[in-house]
Amino acid sequence: MITFEDVVKVYPGGATAVDHLSLELPTGKMTVLVGPSGCGKTTSLRMINRMVTPTSGRVLIDGRDVAGQDEALLRRGIGYVIQHAGLFPHRTVLDNVATVPLLLGETRRTARAKALELLERVGLSAGFAKRYPAQLSGGQQQRVGVARALAADPPIMLMDEPFSAVDPVVRAQLHAEFLRLQQDLGKTIAMVTHDIDEAIKLGDHVAVFRAGGHLAQFATPRDLLAHPADDFVADFVGRDRGLRSLSFDTASDLPVKPVDGLELDEAGRPLGWPGPDGLRETGGVFTKEDSLRVVTDLAIRSPVGIAVRVGPDGAADGLVSHHDIADYLASRRS
Repeated sequence: MITFEDVVKVYPGGATAVDHLSLELPTGKMTVLVGPSGCGKTTSLRMINRMVTPTSGRVLIDGRDVAGQDEALLRRGIGYVIQHAGLFPHRTVLDNVATVPLLLGETRRTARAKALELLERVGLSAGFAKRYPAQLSGGQQQRVGVARALAADPPIMLMDEPFSAVDPVVRAQLHAEFLRLQQDLGKTIAMVTHDIDEAIKLGDHVAVFRAGGHLAQFATPRDLLAHPADDFVADFVGRDRGLRSLSFDTASDLPVKPVDGLELDEAGRPLGWPGPDGLRETGGVFTKEDSLRVVTDLAIRSPVGIAVRVGPDGAADGLVSHHDIADYLASRRS
């Protein structure tokens, strides 16, 4: 567990970056620090590995004050992922990932073998091992950065806006990959972002900071959307928080209607909706495992206002209109 005990950070000149922060980041969970620029979230993150020293108060890891620990040893036990990955440009991908195990005394052979395993774990084949960072895309560099942070198998990982430098499609892929990794590894993670959608998607808990380094609210994503602490949090989360809250529930219990009127192929897979000028695209399909937010979006974007559900074989097995979704949501509230 990472604990902030009444932590204050005042920089030379009198600017307060963090103002009396008391916060506990649960072990094995991902806590996302989010807020506007200059609110103290990155400063708070960097106090965990002593890159920034508090003016007063304490930061503890499993009850031990980080101020009393050797900086080098402390940092070797904490993975650190930053924007643009921060890779060594003169080292191959393999040697970038093997850096920390070598520092910890592992043989070159062992360190490189572990690095190869980690590259595969973050979705990069062995063919990337001999490349240099300049030969990789932004998304590939971020994957290497995550692999390097995991190389010493640290119990704690710090992530400072790790996905902000890539395009939305790559970012979504990295989110999915990282959520899968975290489910397998169960690290204690503190992550900084300015994107509330990213915070809600990735965090087990979200800490919302306001200007001046004040903690405005600490809650699970679901509670944050349902019960913002004040007007600032409500505005920061956004007026569409009701729609965002649909991300937490799957469509497994959503009633569907028979597949009527939809053009299908011989295997029952959807081809489109008949129209005066030919088939119109469905706009996408969903499964029982998809979220209610996905289904709602599909129904809204559909040319006929209907989302199509498919089974494991891709065959259409049900339809739901946006009116049906509204009725279902209303019934859950009653």
